[in-house]
Amino acid sequence: MIILSVGMPRAGSGWYYNLTHDLVTASGGQDARQIRRSYHLGRVLTEVNCNIGALTTPRLLAVLPPSLLGNTFAIKAHAGPTPFALQLIRRGMLRTAYIYRDPRDALLSAFDNGQRALKKGRTNAFSHLTDFDKAVDFMLEYLHIWEAWSACDLALHSRYEDLLTDYDREAARLVAFLGLDGSAHALRAVLDKYRPEQVRAEKKQATQKGIHFNKGKIGRFRQRLSPAEQAVLADKFGPYLTRMGYE
Repeated sequence: MIILSVGMPRAGSGWYYNLTHDLVTASGGQDARQIRRSYHLGRVLTEVNCNIGALTTPRLLAVLPPSLLGNTFAIKAHAGPTPFALQLIRRGMLRTAYIYRDPRDALLSAFDNGQRALKKGRTNAFSHLTDFDKAVDFMLEYLHIWEAWSACDLALHSRYEDLLTDYDREAARLVAFLGLDGSAHALRAVLDKYRPEQVRAEKKQATQKGIHFNKGKIGRFRQRLSPAEQAVLADKFGPYLTRMGYE
């Protein structure tokens, strides 16, 4: 089976993926990086977190063979569901866990991340967000993706804020969704490894790659964005915020 960990950018998706990946491997699944090497999937599963990118039929077909041969492994994406992906989910061949965040905080985090990269003389996935309007348009695309995943009742839906403030409950939901034994010693070790305070410590020491866990503060947009900018976001994001459970 393929485990798909999907996340809104800057919503703890790297943290969530690595938690999911290590739970899978601790319960007898395969390391996705090893699957990538063994099946020559480097062009399909990119970056340290084996990101599949868009859930197109060719890309999904490329990662199906190792699954059909009995391997269970976790891959990552930020993309919305496609008809073929939904078909695989309904058939039980693709199990999907989706994490999202208050889009106002996600927007600010993405913008700051892109600006930090530019100041260091390099580019990244967010460095094109050179002004507030571009950041708003960028995040609206991911709100449409949130809407698409929220309509998939076979996927697990988690909020970054809940994972941060009630880790035990949210981690238990993920373990149950994956069909794993949460009392197993190996799984308990993984769950402890990815506690928020532990992740922050390891990220600070640069001992854990692929987490992308920086400030991660809840409601930071209220201090950083001007009242006028917050009003724009309330207008643009308002219909989504209510359904997502945010003020």
